[in-house]
Amino acid sequence: MPVAARTPRRPRLTARAWIHAQSWAIRRLHSMHRTRSASHLETGTLGEREALFHLRLHGYIVVARRWKSAKFRGDLDLVAWHGSTLCFIEVKTRTHRDAFAAELAVDHEKQRVLRRLARAYMQRIPAPRRPSTARFDVVSLYLTPGIASNDTWPEFVLNQGAFEWA
Repeated sequence: MPVAARTPRRPRLTARAWIHAQSWAIRRLHSMHRTRSASHLETGTLGEREALFHLRLHGYIVVARRWKSAKFRGDLDLVAWHGSTLCFIEVKTRTHRDAFAAELAVDHEKQRVLRRLARAYMQRIPAPRRPSTARFDVVSLYLTPGIASNDTWPEFVLNQGAFEWA
């Protein structure tokens, strides 16, 4: 009987390498296609996408993006599980560093809006499955130009438990 030729096995990507590959591919696609929108909205969208991949690398499981309620204004940028804690994540993106940190843009009014939206989100979860702990995180993201190309390389500051429920 003839021996069948074996095809060489391709090395398996680790989860970390796969997330980096996804982030790189989406970044490349974004650089090829620019939409005609307000630049600050485009910056915010890009920042939320970069934050999603960054959080996945740090063990977060993202379950919702840009969640909105029919009753209240505003949206939750990201909702994710970090272990057994449900996290409501606000992403603040800047194209350069300023005298004030990006997370300072989450003032008392914004915190009030986020708390209201988080309560609405929690009410949609059946009572037996509601998490016992939840927190608010703020991701500050600075898009700085890449050294060797026109790509932007994000710099992250993750503030876990940035503010409380009350």
